[in-house]
Amino acid sequence: MSTFESMHTAELPLSAEDVEAAARRLGPVLRRTPLELSHRLSELTGVPVWLKREDLQAVRSYKLRGAHLFMDSLDAADREAGVVAASAGNHAQGVAEACRTLGIRGRIYVPGTTPRQKRERITAIGGEMVELILVGDSFDDAAETAADDAERTGATQVPPFDHPLTMAGQGTVASEAVEQLRTEHGREPSTMVLPVGGGGLLGGCGAWLHERTPSLRIVGVEPAGAGSMAAAVRAGRPVTLNELDRFVDGASVRRVGLSPLRMVQAITPELISVDEGAVCTEMLSLYQVEGIIAEPAGALAAAAVSTGAIGHLGTRAADSDDGDVVVVVSGGNNDVSRYSEVVERSLVHEGLKHYFLVTFAQEPGALRRFLDQVLGPHDDIVLFDYIKRNNREQGPALVGLEIGDREDLEPLMSRMAASNMEIERIDPSDPIYRYLT
Repeated sequence: MSTFESMHTAELPLSAEDVEAAARRLGPVLRRTPLELSHRLSELTGVPVWLKREDLQAVRSYKLRGAHLFMDSLDAADREAGVVAASAGNHAQGVAEACRTLGIRGRIYVPGTTPRQKRERITAIGGEMVELILVGDSFDDAAETAADDAERTGATQVPPFDHPLTMAGQGTVASEAVEQLRTEHGREPSTMVLPVGGGGLLGGCGAWLHERTPSLRIVGVEPAGAGSMAAAVRAGRPVTLNELDRFVDGASVRRVGLSPLRMVQAITPELISVDEGAVCTEMLSLYQVEGIIAEPAGALAAAAVSTGAIGHLGTRAADSDDGDVVVVVSGGNNDVSRYSEVVERSLVHEGLKHYFLVTFAQEPGALRRFLDQVLGPHDDIVLFDYIKRNNREQGPALVGLEIGDREDLEPLMSRMAASNMEIERIDPSDPIYRYLT
């Protein structure tokens, strides 16, 4: 593989110059995605919040930047041998697009849990240049298989995040967004909020921002159930998470890369986590207000802003002057069949949906008493699962209730207690909740 510009920094995997060189190389082939003001988030925070719309990239994700840069740097022999890649979906689409445009054959491994929409897009984008292979149920399973393939066949593995070239390509998101804010809107950024999975975007953007805008505040956002970067920072090395919530599939990585971690250790960004339910709520808000179809990882950074998880938003790292906030909407490859789950998780997170086990006397009028004595005027039964048991006196029913407002829960619980009926609330931390949601 050929060398690339100044990619030889001994101390760190890459520099701002590497990102700028990547921007020049990618300029002719990449779409310059818009930077748009979000009136909703600006009103919520009291500072201008701009959305960097990487969901409008050619493959609806920023991943094309790193994949194309890496593959374009391969020499003739490596191109002839082909490439392999592992991905949860978006990196695969970037590789597929690069395979098609550069004329390089590739085999792409994705977890079996990858949404159908992403799988279909990979094959549609890559066409005859790409073979798609499903393996395992996590990115790490796919990565292991892809590595074995590369070793066996001599193909080059295209790293989704753990390589200086990949990171340099991803870093062009930051340099492009800052340049747009300055030239198109005459504004200066104070904070950039980035989603974090394997760390390539954070490491690449951070490398450029740390050198070119040293006072700018950098915030990395992980899903609460997949905090692999925070775990690595605490340990001082990449560690493998034993448990992983895969809902935010584009950012659910069990183990971050070493090169991204080295950059994170150098730039010391703020790392925060956001509950998956909050991500769902933000996905719905982006769609209903801004008209943006974001996947869970795409809404991750915006969710940190809308929930107030980032303290003193708009404040620079080095002083107290307020400034503009740039939020990266990293991807828009969402499977519409998942929206029922998105709505469910959002309602639970917002405290508007609750589940109960209600023991009914097996006699006429029992359900009517529950409706009259327990339910309020804005409470709605959205699930009622009852099977008559052998017990002739009573039988349990699983009841799902959607309430009109979070404050309606306490009166509902009071009416339940006063009803003399046997009612047990199912706590969201209970393992049975996974069955319900």
